[in-house]
Amino acid sequence: MAAKNEGGRRIVAENRQARHEFFLTETYEAGLQLTGTEVKSLRRGQSNIGESYASVEEGGLWLINAYIPEYQGAGRFFQHEPRRKRRLLLHAKEIHKLAIAIDRQGMTIVPIELYFNERGIAKLKLALAQGKKLHDKRETAKKRDWNREKARLMREKG
Repeated sequence: MAAKNEGGRRIVAENRQARHEFFLTETYEAGLQLTGTEVKSLRRGQSNIGESYASVEEGGLWLINAYIPEYQGAGRFFQHEPRRKRRLLLHAKEIHKLAIAIDRQGMTIVPIELYFNERGIAKLKLALAQGKKLHDKRETAKKRDWNREKARLMREKG
């Protein structure tokens, strides 16, 4: 899967299922602490953040279970672990704010998209999220279907 351009950003991976599974409240942009082979693999457009999440551990914010495959152009010695924990780079105040939201309100931190910004630096868009119940998912689907039907009717009527 190749990366796609969107407004000066090259999106490498998206978590489209997150909008269906969670109510997204606040979004943050975090840097990633990566090794050289991870960056090269990301530039090839190979990554998956669908099953990943972020966690506050050891005084920092970590991306857990994100899949960045090994870079085939490097030797065995230089390879990285594909699903290793990766440090996310945020200001201390933002990390503290996220930790409080997780502890008090039972929220979670979900990665939304992984991309390269205009300067070529890998960034991760995170969202503070709360899980949806089954009836919330059904309500969202009803609203989406009604809006689609409404737009179709307006197009037909002129």
